[in-house]
Amino acid sequence: MRRLFILMATAVLLMGGVAAAKTCKDYRTCREAVVAWCKGEHPRADGDKDGIPCENVCKSLDEVNKIRKEIGCK
Repeated sequence: MRRLFILMATAVLLMGGVAAAKTCKDYRTCREAVVAWCKGEHPRADGDKDGIPCENVCKSLDEVNKIRKEIGCK
């Protein structure tokens, strides 16, 4: 039974069923951060609730809003 559980858990991880924990340092571009934030993969990316996720790569609300519009994120 334990072996079956381990096999199933491994399969879920390999298939991407469980999102890996992310930090803003993991993103190289604002687009990467905004996509993850919009998909719900990194909901805490905008810790100060100013509408700008991962301020280490996203420098302005205008930049974020432009990306959100391009990818269809509301």
